[in-house]
Amino acid sequence: KKLTLLREMLAGCGAGTCQVIVTTPMEMLKIQLQDAGRIAAQKKLMAAQAQLSSSPVAGAAEPAVETRTTAMQITRELLRSKGIAGLYKGLGATLLRDVPFSIVYFPLFANLNKLGQKDPSVKAPFYVSFLSGCVAGSTAAVAVNPCDVIKTRLQSLQRGVNEDTYSGILDCTKKIWQKEGPMAFLKGAYCRALVIAPLFGIAQVVYFIGIAEFLLDMLPKHRA
Repeated sequence: KKLTLLREMLAGCGAGTCQVIVTTPMEMLKIQLQDAGRIAAQKKLMAAQAQLSSSPVAGAAEPAVETRTTAMQITRELLRSKGIAGLYKGLGATLLRDVPFSIVYFPLFANLNKLGQKDPSVKAPFYVSFLSGCVAGSTAAVAVNPCDVIKTRLQSLQRGVNEDTYSGILDCTKKIWQKEGPMAFLKGAYCRALVIAPLFGIAQVVYFIGIAEFLLDMLPKHRA
């Protein structure tokens, strides 16, 4: 039975919500690990500048000791200081990004993929599924990129020198708009589209040509 566009969007909304609950802690850790290198490089540069400076205060500065941060260290620290809620920092912004993404992606893919079906009972060719996944994925990624920028800023626990802190989604949005301009919300959109397009294109090909079902059928079946 064919779903209406509204039902397709609601299905995407449910899928996006479930995905966010599972992946937010991993996304949070990923951002902290990416930030750790940036903050360490900034501290190292400041220490070098302080050593070259002739001022008494700067001259007394000690060189920064470079330490490697791991995901387990971040996880333990978050759980110790903030509990489970620490791993879900930025959950609202993540929902704001991933739920609209799924609402746009799934209906758009389904309708694009149908264009390649010669008959409703026959699957579209694999290249149609691939291209449909690429187009739908990149379109949805660019559409929700402003939410991705906000989410990343909120989930960054470490701040560099003179970097803003944010109290929530509205505060973050306001400060980015005022200090960096509206184009700041599209930062990384091009790169994100390049990542998402092949990712979802390949995923849809694997699903629609039945590779997963084929592999599952090869597993030994247990008799009741």
